[in-house]
Amino acid sequence: MEASKKRSDCPLGISLDVFGDKWSLLIIRDLMFGNKCTYNDFLKSGEGIATNILASRLKGLEENGVIEKSEHPDSKAKILYRLTPKGIDLLPVLMEVYIWSEKYYEIPTDLKATIKEAKKDKDKFAKQVMKELKIKMTDKKSSS
Repeated sequence: MEASKKRSDCPLGISLDVFGDKWSLLIIRDLMFGNKCTYNDFLKSGEGIATNILASRLKGLEENGVIEKSEHPDSKAKILYRLTPKGIDLLPVLMEVYIWSEKYYEIPTDLKATIKEAKKDKDKFAKQVMKELKIKMTDKKSSS
């Protein structure tokens, strides 16, 4: 959704306009945890996003300042996507969704271990992961 369009002044409604569909959250997840950063990387995700949906969601996330794009250092034909500080700030939201999902659904064992670690001290865990994401964001900027 374009940054200027919103349905209401409700904070939840505004947020959902930016990242409230499953595809946008999965793109954010892939950037945050999946080490994915190109269009083809996102296409290869297990959920099977269609190309037109992917292009639309990337555009919307960029227009809303959640992600940014730059030239790929190895190929002029590729675009490199990365989270902005605004996108990185969504980490606590994703953490809570992961914690909720782990409570009610069966999830992979390795993910369970990470969630268990996160639940011990959510603030400390979030700060550490956000710090790592910001370093990764800076490293990708300097390499492009």
